[in-house]
Amino acid sequence: MAGLWSYDSLFGRLCVFGVKQKSEIPGRNLDRWGKNVRRIQLTVAYDGTAYHGWQFQPGQSTIEGELNRQLSALLKEDIKVIGASRTDTGVHGLCNIAVFDTISRIPGEKFSYALNQRLPGDIRIRRSKEVESDFHPRRVPTRKTYEYRILNESFENPLERRYAYFMPVPLKLEPMREAAGCLIGEHDFAGFCAAGSTAKSSVRTIYSIELIEQGSLIRIRITGNGFLYNMVRIIAGTLIEVGLERMAPSAMEEILKTGDRGKAGPTAPARGLILVDYEFV
Repeated sequence: MAGLWSYDSLFGRLCVFGVKQKSEIPGRNLDRWGKNVRRIQLTVAYDGTAYHGWQFQPGQSTIEGELNRQLSALLKEDIKVIGASRTDTGVHGLCNIAVFDTISRIPGEKFSYALNQRLPGDIRIRRSKEVESDFHPRRVPTRKTYEYRILNESFENPLERRYAYFMPVPLKLEPMREAAGCLIGEHDFAGFCAAGSTAKSSVRTIYSIELIEQGSLIRIRITGNGFLYNMVRIIAGTLIEVGLERMAPSAMEEILKTGDRGKAGPTAPARGLILVDYEFV
């Protein structure tokens, strides 16, 4: 029927006709056989529960590793994706960005359909497109938005256990909002960074922090130009301490001033963190 096809037939047809097509996009790189190399961008959503983070690790199940494996099998090329945000073990994403190079002639927008037939159910490509050959998602200015979700009620909800941190003790939101306001702007966030960070600078800009209450679900929504290792989870853990009245809102200023990780709260569990928006600016 017109407009409906299996991917295998689509891929075969594209391969047959693709050999006769020439790239009309100027400035493309050529591989050693003289074929045009194209760069494809993917918008990736995933449930991070079963994965050891985004970044490839030998012998571990990762989002990047799964994308490499499925793309290489699909295209019969050795594909290595470049990810924009290297989320940690157990962290989820709605819109992480990845790019890869290929000599395939499959239209950029068709890769999402092709990959989603191969990927496991906890990873999906939401969009795909061709981009300029020199585009690198970690070398351009961005605005990233994360949400940390807290289920603040007496008993845990089984439907939220993968995507929210359960906190049975009532949290006081107004002190949490006051504390969050101290973080807005450009600061040295060394006190909110876990050991092991490889960042050259710990200075980052936070554009906004919102605490959104939806019934018993509290969403800490934070937008910035970048985040240090475990930074959002440490901020969330510190705000929870403020909400439990174990820390004063003014403690945030002291942590920023001293850069002392020991003065901040614990690192909140990974399952409550979701990458929800990614903008190139």
